Amino acid sequence: MAFTLELDRVTKAYDDFIAVDNLSFKIPEGEIFGLLGPNGAGKTSSIRMMIGITVPDSGGVHIFGQPLTRRLLDRVGYLPEERGLYKKMKIIENLVFLGQLKGLSVAEAKRRSHQWLERLELGRWANSKVEELSKGMQQKAQFIAAVLHEPDFMILDEPFSGLDPASAVVLKDVLLDLKKQGKTILFSTHRMDTVERLCDSICLVNQGRSVLLGSLREIKASYGRSSIQLEYEGELPLLRDPMLVANSNDFGNYVELRLAPGADAQHLLERAMRTAEIRRFEMVEPSLEEIFIDTVESTKVVTSNA
Repeated sequence: MAFTLELDRVTKAYDDFIAVDNLSFKIPEGEIFGLLGPNGAGKTSSIRMMIGITVPDSGGVHIFGQPLTRRLLDRVGYLPEERGLYKKMKIIENLVFLGQLKGLSVAEAKRRSHQWLERLELGRWANSKVEELSKGMQQKAQFIAAVLHEPDFMILDEPFSGLDPASAVVLKDVLLDLKKQGKTILFSTHRMDTVERLCDSICLVNQGRSVLLGSLREIKASYGRSSIQLEYEGELPLLRDPMLVANSNDFGNYVELRLAPGADAQHLLERAMRTAEIRRFEMVEPSLEEIFIDTVESTKVVTSNA
């Protein structure tokens, strides 16, 4: 199997703070990979080492089977979390300029820019200044800049930030199309629902370390069907019973919960029906958001007890 990216025991510290701690993972060619974690977990520090902005204190970064070099970065597209377009310039001017930096001629950069602007529903704003656009429009323009040179590997930091639901669907379709073309995509995001629908594999980092890594399908299957989705009207005091419920996320008339070890789903349903009208009761695999929260919380406990 060929790998687009390999991090091998990468560590990065800033003074006494260890931002990335012995982090390793591989991304096969043609996969969509999610790099996840709470704020301050080390995701952005890891990405900066992938594109040569910073250098690991130890460990290695390989891209396309070779040690990272500036030459190889010509095959990489990068969407930063912070927008980097020139606000006083027109969108088309920004894109043509950035395309030239990646080796495109003016004519080719302009042709590709107009194609992408139309695809992402920005065509009518091609001659508008960046500062005149909404945050979502700026985000789409920044995305175009990252893919204009047709890179083989795309690193996208919070690509859905600022997008309305319709624009998010458009970008989702673009990412899936790029995957079909054999492109490899790594993206970092807080939107667990998006990761769940798009990613083949994930790495969850916390405090600079990998705490969950592998195929998303296999990770979810390993948790079994111990999660319950429940729609109700009334009260559910059972949610505070640790012998029955390990954790829960209650939205008022809808709750997602995880059964406590040894607890019985039928018993929980019987208890629920005593105090509430149950409209839906379904046992499911846990959502990625549940797994994310559970894993982060458990690693906090381990760290505090260490």
